[in-house]
Amino acid sequence: MYSKKYLKSNSTVISLLFLIFFINEAHTQAYTKKELQDSLAKTPYFSIHKDNYFITGVPVNKEINSATADAKYQISFKQILTRSRLPWDTYLYLTYTQKSFWNIYEESFPFKDINFNPSIALGKILYDKEERLKGLATLSFEHESNGRDSISSRSWNRLSLEYTTKISTNTIASFKAWVPFSYREGNPNLLEYVGLGEVNASHTFKPDKLIFDIRLRKGLNLHGKGSVRSRIYFNPFKNNISNQYLMLEWFVGQAEGLLNYEQSQSAIRIGYVIRTNEFKWFNGKNNN
Repeated sequence: MYSKKYLKSNSTVISLLFLIFFINEAHTQAYTKKELQDSLAKTPYFSIHKDNYFITGVPVNKEINSATADAKYQISFKQILTRSRLPWDTYLYLTYTQKSFWNIYEESFPFKDINFNPSIALGKILYDKEERLKGLATLSFEHESNGRDSISSRSWNRLSLEYTTKISTNTIASFKAWVPFSYREGNPNLLEYVGLGEVNASHTFKPDKLIFDIRLRKGLNLHGKGSVRSRIYFNPFKNNISNQYLMLEWFVGQAEGLLNYEQSQSAIRIGYVIRTNEFKWFNGKNNN
């Protein structure tokens, strides 16, 4: 089957990329609890959650034409509800992410699929015995749907637990698992494609200049269903230390969007991104 073939063909490349994560490292020092609390107190309540981007590209597994080439864009933000100390030293926040697939090369520019993903979450910062930043744990209730009705309706809810930490000097990883519910109407076999969790890894080759991300999902089956999404972020401008980049993305697998989640897809897209800096604290101090 197509998905199995593509996922297998990329396994060697993925392994090599993970090995690259552990070379050419710079020395950094983790934030202490006091330093981090002081920095967090100055951050705005409203901020970017996931990447905000507009990218366009073509499939690599089918004929390229006005119906198969498309654009994809995402809008995502986060609103902290309280910084006051809640039980277990947690904080409460809301997120909203909207991902759209837009057939801009077809007449009338139709939207193929729009996915809405709001959530409410509790976050907790974890420290080691020396009270230095160790990780971030998040418990969230998420809803995701495409806002349609009848046979085109797709939606699911999940209770998610995520842990983010630094796994090497310039590499940050997130491990996320979810308990899904209220998903069987409209997409009863969704878990065969999205599984019960995902792994994200981000490696900085050059701060504010060149970054590589990869996300892995494995469907709840013994076949090759699932997805691999890899991204390269490059800042081509001199003396620009903002979070604006050009992004090259390669997605291969299923469930890139909800509407046709069973269809296999392999697509390369490129465009503009305002990259999230939600986990910038893991980069440490004095990062070279």
